[in-house]
Amino acid sequence: REKDDKYKTWMPKFLMAKENKDQRKSSNDAERNIFKVKKSNAEKSKKMEKEEKFFRETFMYDKEINVISRATAECSVPSKRRVDLPVTAGEQLDVIDVTEGNAVICRNSGGRYGYVLVEHLNFR
Repeated sequence: REKDDKYKTWMPKFLMAKENKDQRKSSNDAERNIFKVKKSNAEKSKKMEKEEKFFRETFMYDKEINVISRATAECSVPSKRRVDLPVTAGEQLDVIDVTEGNAVICRNSGGRYGYVLVEHLNFR
């Protein structure tokens, strides 16, 4: 066997035939990777649904959620109340609804909703 390995020509992995690659990887490994991706997407959508449900209950919002515009946060602002949305500088936000006063209802990339003051946003 040592003699066979000694005279075997060296080939980089990316030039190997498909049959050799299939033999190295078992079919179980490929299936596991596919399911992991789908599971993370399912968890994200589940979290988004939970956040939306919380938003509708807290804000008593029964209208359809439509994005009016997009805005960028100019500065980082921590939330003082649960209904306020904490933002970081440069974060992209979807403006959902305009309220009376100087606040708007926004959604961040994580799917969380809350009030953000207009003076902290940059509309393009």
